Amino acid sequence: MSAALVGSLRWIDPPTSRFIERYEASSKRTARQTWVSFDRIVWHLPLAVIASEDQQFPKHKGFDWQQIKSVIKGYTDGKPLRGASTISQQTIKNLFLTPAKNFGRKSIEAWLTFWLELTVPKKRILEIYLNIAQFGKSVFGVEAAAKHYFGVNANNLNTAQSRLLATCLPAPSRCNPNKPSEHTLKKTSWIEVSMRQLGGKRVIDQL
Repeated sequence: MSAALVGSLRWIDPPTSRFIERYEASSKRTARQTWVSFDRIVWHLPLAVIASEDQQFPKHKGFDWQQIKSVIKGYTDGKPLRGASTISQQTIKNLFLTPAKNFGRKSIEAWLTFWLELTVPKKRILEIYLNIAQFGKSVFGVEAAAKHYFGVNANNLNTAQSRLLATCLPAPSRCNPNKPSEHTLKKTSWIEVSMRQLGGKRVIDQL
């Protein structure tokens, strides 16, 4: 796997991902996914994802060092180890790598993330992530998720639906935006506040 391959993502839409291939191989089912360009995704969906997954995404260079330090400190204080991956890191992991948590895999992820940020614009990185992220057991990408859960295209989601889809990303196999739990509804309220605090549509326009 080379930096040139990562750099080609600037122009080439990946036809699949390592995670999609793993799902199809293990389940013997075909994943539901339809690629959709960024300009055909309603603006508040990527904003909801940024608010939920990686609020420093517009500013960082692939790694959220403040979040990483917080995770390390919490772990040394006896708290459970939690993730600190940025959207850029998750894009690389989903496209090319396995879910294994070891130093070798994380080192490759870091190297490829560095090249992704160096060669691919932020908006394009987010476009790729939104098209390959898992939103349900067999649902990958925002277009398939919008149709599966709400019967609309990604460009026609309302803000509440966008926030519900954003809550799927940490645990897509247990996600059901049509029947949100109390915990999910609380998180969507937090995402709504975060979207305003981040700056609203201006965040997406400036990517």
